[in-house]
Amino acid sequence: MRLLIIRHAESSNNTIALKLDNAAYMQQRSPDPVITALGVKQAKRLAEHLSGTPPADAPAGGKGAYGITQLYCSPMLRTLQTAQPIVKALGLKPAIWTDIHEHGGMFAGNPHTGENFLKHPGLTRQEIIRDYPDFELNEDIGEEGWWRSGYEDIAGCYARAIRVARDLRRRAHAEMEEGAKSVVAIISHGTFIDSLLKALLSQIPENRYFYFHNNTALTCVDFAEHGTLFIRYQNRTAHLSPEMLSE
Repeated sequence: MRLLIIRHAESSNNTIALKLDNAAYMQQRSPDPVITALGVKQAKRLAEHLSGTPPADAPAGGKGAYGITQLYCSPMLRTLQTAQPIVKALGLKPAIWTDIHEHGGMFAGNPHTGENFLKHPGLTRQEIIRDYPDFELNEDIGEEGWWRSGYEDIAGCYARAIRVARDLRRRAHAEMEEGAKSVVAIISHGTFIDSLLKALLSQIPENRYFYFHNNTALTCVDFAEHGTLFIRYQNRTAHLSPEMLSE
């Protein structure tokens, strides 16, 4: 099994994070930000990059230049918006995977000081069906949203990343047992992607380094025999021109 990990396009929170200190950022950030005008361009360029003729060794039914067989994204708005042009370009039916959401969950205000802190429910089932009718929803997404907890600390994010990594390893093992092959793409978030790579590589709770990803950057991981992982590349941004790069 091949795993393509993609970070979402630039969001409105990404732009203000570069200009403000942490306290000011916490008060001004959106609990569920949209992608920016640059983010729209990045998502379109990403979709163009992923589309094209499948490679000769692509799995049966694989779509586009990478032979993607399944596409997943988190239920956060910025990943849904990033996925939309990919869905149109490749003709894939994406699925929402709640567990690949960003660290912290859905909230407004400052969870560390309690100042103006409010839990946010996230998009509701009807909102997603209305705006993203081609996406498959899971039972986690209800009529009042999908986020039901308070602020998720980094330990909670690590636990979730370990759970996702185990799911991916189980899936890869089952495919090898069956002689099947797939290319799974996930659209997720910066801190969760770092956590997932550390979970896959048994590096949790290491916090002295961070697997950085630019917006819409790609990382490729192959699951091989005996649990071996091949990191083919990390934070690849060849589809973006220099002026389109953002953090």
